[in-house]
This record gives sequence, structure tokens and C-alpha cells, in this order.
Amino acid sequence: MVVSIPGSDILTSGLNVISQSLLIPVIVILLIFVFYAVITLGGLISEYTSRKKITANTIKDLIYEISDSENPEEVKKVINDSIIPKSQKKILTELASSENLKNKSRLALANKYIESEENHIDKIVEKTDIVTRIGPTLGLMGTLIPMGPGLAALGSGDVTALSQAIIVAFDTTVVGIGAGAVAYLVSKIRRRWYDDYLSNLEALSDAILEYMESSN
Repeated sequence: MVVSIPGSDILTSGLNVISQSLLIPVIVILLIFVFYAVITLGGLISEYTSRKKITANTIKDLIYEISDSENPEEVKKVINDSIIPKSQKKILTELASSENLKNKSRLALANKYIESEENHIDKIVEKTDIVTRIGPTLGLMGTLIPMGPGLAALGSGDVTALSQAIIVAFDTTVVGIGAGAVAYLVSKIRRRWYDDYLSNLEALSDAILEYMESSN
């Protein structure tokens, strides 16, 4: 004998209304995620075609050239004539122009520049990380939400409603996993690129800081 808890029907009905009301928002967000994943993948391909690979030997040669420079102006010329990204050139030339700062202040300035670049990179990668984590979760929600009414329809013999529920469930699963997979790929590749970017920036910043300290 099943004992009915007073008020349980109201609670379960409320849960059902809430879960079913989430289906449309879940589908809309999944569509946004797919659109964003496609756009981001295109941006990654564009970034790859315009990206210049900076080897360890290139950074080594730059460090030697900075160390052998006769004055800060020559250091800035070495930086501006190199093939490193423009954003790195701007930061490094600013450091080379800080002759009037003391060593601790110059170090603080360099750390602030690097921290700013790290925050900028984190904001870029954070977006695809969100899609990576939430996309499959929304896909699972889109799978489970229509299955309740679908199974209820099966109990009443409505096979058509069940088949429609299953189609929605499978579609949302595929879309959620697909968007998450594309976003994960983009995040993984970009994170590797940006780690190299920050590593090169730190190495060149240290070289300039050492040169400026020794030239004072």
C-alpha cells in the first residue's frame, strides 16, 4: 500500500512545472553555444593563419641582443625590429623606457604588465571553458526534461509523443556534447599558445630588467 504524504502532489506538480519550463531556455542556450563554438573555431583558424611561431632560439637571440645593446634606445630598436607580437613589443619598449624608475619600481611595473596580460588571456579562454563545462550539462538537461512527458505518453499509448520526446532528447544531447567538444579543443590549443606567449614575455622582460639594472 502506497502512503500519500500530504502536500506531496503539490510539490511534485511544482517540480514538474519548473522542469518543463526549463526546456525552452535550455534549447535556446544550446543554440547560442553552438553558434558561439562555430564562431570561435573560425576565430581560432584565423588566429592560426596569422600567428607567427616564436622559437626558443629566437628568444635566445633577442636576449643576447638586448644584453649586448649599448643603450636603452638600442634595446627598443632590437625589440621593434623583432618578429614578436605587437602587444609584447609595446610592453617591452615601455620597460626599456623606464630609465627614471628605480629597480624595484621597474620590477613592479613589469609584474603589473604581465599580470594584465594574464588577466586578458584568462578572459578569452574563460568563455570557451564555460561552454566546455556547461554545454554537456545542458545537453543532459535537454535529454531528461522531455523524457518525463514522453514516458507518461507511453503509459497512455501515445507513441507519437514519446518519439517526439526522444528526438528532442537525442538532439539536445548531441548539440551539448558537440558544442562542449569544440570549445574544449579551442581552449586547449589557445591555452598552449598563450602559455608560450607569457613564457616569452617573462623571459624578455627579465632580460630587459637585468640590462636596465646593470646600466644604472
